[in-house]
Amino acid sequence: MDAADAVASVLVLGIIFVSLLSNAVVLICFLHNPEIRKQVPGLFILNLTFCNLLLSVSNMPVTLVGLITTGHPGGSGFCQLVGFLDTFLTTNSMLSMAALSIDRWLAVVFPMSYNSRMRHRDAVMALGYTWIHSLCFSIVATCRSWVGYHHLYASCTLCTARAKGAGTQFIIFTVALHSFTFLLTLIVLCVTYLKVLKVARFHCKRIDVITMQTLVLLVDIHPRVRQKCLNEQRRRRQRATKKISTFIGTFVLCFSPYVITRIVELFCKGPISPYWGVLSKCLAYSKAASDPFVYSLLRHQYRKTFSFLANKVLKRSPLNSSSLVMENNAGQSNNNINTTNSIQAPTNKLQ
Repeated sequence: MDAADAVASVLVLGIIFVSLLSNAVVLICFLHNPEIRKQVPGLFILNLTFCNLLLSVSNMPVTLVGLITTGHPGGSGFCQLVGFLDTFLTTNSMLSMAALSIDRWLAVVFPMSYNSRMRHRDAVMALGYTWIHSLCFSIVATCRSWVGYHHLYASCTLCTARAKGAGTQFIIFTVALHSFTFLLTLIVLCVTYLKVLKVARFHCKRIDVITMQTLVLLVDIHPRVRQKCLNEQRRRRQRATKKISTFIGTFVLCFSPYVITRIVELFCKGPISPYWGVLSKCLAYSKAASDPFVYSLLRHQYRKTFSFLANKVLKRSPLNSSSLVMENNAGQSNNNINTTNSIQAPTNKLQ
């Protein structure tokens, strides 16, 4: 194992650790918080987390072993199973991201009719489609024996060496696979999130107009307060752009190098550097590690649940919990007073 393989091995090991830890935290938060489970996007996030976890314990370790031993990890049957999971889980996770973008588009563009447009039944049907879509491509590739150990990517995946006899059929299959997964998801992400950004900017402009009118009326307002309001306007406009850029940018950055390499491999007869092949595969794996932060852990509900669970494990009482207990006690005291008054009122009337 040379220095490049050692660096790649350390990179894959780090991705495995971060992916397992972050996705496990998302799963724990989902199981612990009933409010998250009630929300429709929670089903899509759960499916995405399941795919990422399974990818972290099946495909990534095989790539790590392949880099360390510089050889074929396991037998042919084992590698075909891992290759089946590679195609299925990658396709399923991409389509889950597309479903999440459609859900957010409906929530922002049609807020009043969102509950009727996106119900749990609709989410289950969408997830059913993602599973059927992913299974179709995975089963075809496995039944045609087109999956195996690919030295260029040091992983068990679609292998051009095993499909030499297929020729045109394998080329059509590979192009269709990436067109109906990567390209389709990218188009859905761009269309939905750009529409969300358009609506968000429209609302920001309305808020900015109201803020400026208020500042004009408040003649005696301190200059620092006025500047603080203007800075908040600027941050509000930038926040929406950053979120949309993160959703689309991470998808393109992580998956496009691998997909482009697979397409170039079909039509280019020249050799491709194995270092680039392994790097593109590592970038695709890194999406499983970044998804929990992009879609879940940076949201308020997940951060609040994680903070509560961390304090519970460390046997610390968070301030939110203590204040919540005080509010409950105050509510109980008010209820007791109201009950006492309601009991005493008829007695006074009788007297």
